[in-house]
Amino acid sequence: MKSTYAKIALFVLIAGLLTACGSQAANTPASASQPTEAVAPAISSPLATKAATNPPASTDTSAPATEPAAAPQGAPVSFSHDVLPILESRCTNCHGGERTEKALNLKTYADMMQGSENGPVVTAGNAADSKLVELILNQKMPKRGPKLTPPQVELITNWVNQGALNN
Repeated sequence: MKSTYAKIALFVLIAGLLTACGSQAANTPASASQPTEAVAPAISSPLATKAATNPPASTDTSAPATEPAAAPQGAPVSFSHDVLPILESRCTNCHGGERTEKALNLKTYADMMQGSENGPVVTAGNAADSKLVELILNQKMPKRGPKLTPPQVELITNWVNQGALNN
């Protein structure tokens, strides 16, 4: 239980820092970016509730215009329209096609649900027990290239919590 609260607190802290600093905004052309809104964490806790009442203003303009914005909490998240584009832009260089590190392929829903050489990476309905969510939440993945933005992490977290449907 404590580790769940620690993960939530870490997520809130990282999300606040990322949205407050906007460090990549100066290096991104205005035509290739769009502002994103800060979104409350998907996992409910006293820490998340406190953070949700006063979310920091977002200055992150590093997300390309083609990436989906986070759906409001509780809104249905589509694998094909919301999650897959994120995986394709940030994950499939190392986890797709001919290159599949740790035997994890994220090119399709079926491949992802097969998991990696270490077992399942998604626990449908439970983002807190999903290795995929843990790794992106703790920013251990992707190893190379830009990390996922807080709205992207939230989309994937919401999708897993909504049952990780192939929709």
